[in-house]
Amino acid sequence: MKIAVTYENGQIFQHFGHTEQFKIYTVEHGEVVSSEVVDTNGSGHGALAGFLAEQNVYALICGGIGGGAQMALASAGIQLYGGVSGSCDEAVNALLANKLNFDPEVKCDHHDHEHSEEGHDCGSHGCGSHNCGNHGCGN
Repeated sequence: MKIAVTYENGQIFQHFGHTEQFKIYTVEHGEVVSSEVVDTNGSGHGALAGFLAEQNVYALICGGIGGGAQMALASAGIQLYGGVSGSCDEAVNALLANKLNFDPEVKCDHHDHEHSEEGHDCGSHGCGSHNCGNHGCGN
């Protein structure tokens, strides 16, 4: 079984759609037997779910995540543990011990505001017309 965590300097990166690296843990018999940090190569929201599926990931631990990405992960059969912060290693160990504190209703705060906010650039994730239906952020 493989567990992926959004990764930045040993900590859980807080915006799934912008993560540049995942730390992927291989688990056998309830214990981590190996881990590696992999680059996403700039994949965006939807493509990241496919990237994780290609890596045979069973579960994802992350911080914030939008609705479209959640649906893509569900379609790929990947369990989501969102709203988590802190050390990647500690989070995986807590998950394996059934002690991980996560938020089953997690949302990416980035998508809860108006896109006309000064300094905000939607171009990197395709809002374009500010109709976010194409990636499911709900606005």
